[in-house]
Amino acid sequence: MNTGIEKKFVSESIKPVVATADAKAMAVGGPGLPSEFVWRGDTLAIAYVLRNWRETGPCKHGSSESYVRKHWFEVETTSKQRARIYFERQARGRNRIKRWWLFSIESKPNQILP
Repeated sequence: MNTGIEKKFVSESIKPVVATADAKAMAVGGPGLPSEFVWRGDTLAIAYVLRNWRETGPCKHGSSESYVRKHWFEVETTSKQRARIYFERQARGRNRIKRWWLFSIESKPNQILP
């Protein structure tokens, strides 16, 4: 069944726009989802958060505790695209400043992606 929606796996880091983070979420220990990101030189502006969830994993040092690894957000952008974004609690690799990632984006066929 063709719904006319193009789903695209992206898996690229995105840069939060300064001063657009959700301060309320940060005050209770969560990541403050910014209302805007820069992706491929264009602004990805968030209109709505459709849902959010957490991904957990076991302690890496042998404890029986479980820790939050990623915070996921499914959002609708101001351009009516649906995106899945996640925040890594502990950044991986050489570049430790990349903590926000665009996992996937959905758009209608006539919408142009960056």
